[in-house]
Amino acid sequence: MVGVLVGWLALISVAQAEEENEWPRGHYPLPEEGNVIGDTYRITVDDRGDTLLDIARRHNLGYREIVRANPDVSLWIPGEGTEVTIPGRFILPDAERTGIVINIAELRLYYYPEVDDGETPRVETYPIGIGREGFGTPLGVTETTMNIENPAWYPPESVQREARARGEKAPSVVPPGPDNPLGDHAIILGFDGYLIHGTNQPDGIGMRASRGCIRMFPGDIESIFDRVPPNTQVQIVNQPIKIGWEEEQPLVQAFPPLEEEGHSMSALEDTVTRLNQRGVEGLSFDDGQLRGLLDDPSGRMVSLNPKPAPEPDRKHDTGYKGIYAEIALRRP
Repeated sequence: MVGVLVGWLALISVAQAEEENEWPRGHYPLPEEGNVIGDTYRITVDDRGDTLLDIARRHNLGYREIVRANPDVSLWIPGEGTEVTIPGRFILPDAERTGIVINIAELRLYYYPEVDDGETPRVETYPIGIGREGFGTPLGVTETTMNIENPAWYPPESVQREARARGEKAPSVVPPGPDNPLGDHAIILGFDGYLIHGTNQPDGIGMRASRGCIRMFPGDIESIFDRVPPNTQVQIVNQPIKIGWEEEQPLVQAFPPLEEEGHSMSALEDTVTRLNQRGVEGLSFDDGQLRGLLDDPSGRMVSLNPKPAPEPDRKHDTGYKGIYAEIALRRP
């Protein structure tokens, strides 16, 4: 009987592993412990016509993510045989794991779909574009209200005003089609005037380029469109510093803040406090390493080192031991 039970459990584990291996890019089982998903890996460019943006899109990344991870690789002509780093490892945002969570500092959306009994709880993550400076994406908790396929776009007054300043006339409505900046799918949010939508300019995913709405690659929003029902909770957060834990190892992922002044001293103090709240008893962190991460927020996930041991007091280091040390210290 025990043998049958063990065999049955083994079959379940194999089936779950096979199910997870068949998931699309960006789909991960929720970790049983910790809050880290995915892996960082490298690929070799095998198509001389590929741009770095083409590679990013195929590997579930946005513009800034691929560029920050490959600062020495040409954006437009990476070149056949070039190695490209794919930063596909993520720390889940510090937010309730339900519905949609959008971290605007990270330019990334996380979707926690409801699962049936026996299904593996999972999270899906997608790169996004958000509002540019002066058109910030609002923070807070709202919900989806309506899903619209082939939406029409009604340019807001700000768009029409800018068109008039250029001596142009903005249309009152842009019908569905290739010129529609909403793409083919739009999910209306409870925040008045804000949507999650596709785009006719996919190269802008991973940038601050919209007027406050959340843009997704056309294929990405199409993949969730029918699975996000009305009244799904949406949390929009701004977490430029994320703290992760994997097998009691502290990890930090720091992104450039949306404001121009960079991370302040209060950000460092807040991060240290959060680490200490979650930390293992007796564990201390290298404050200098952490300060360096905040001074150069690259979005890379970094393992924090323990606090270095204090330098020995060289003033009393004579090289003598025992009574000879005492004699040496008494010398004028």
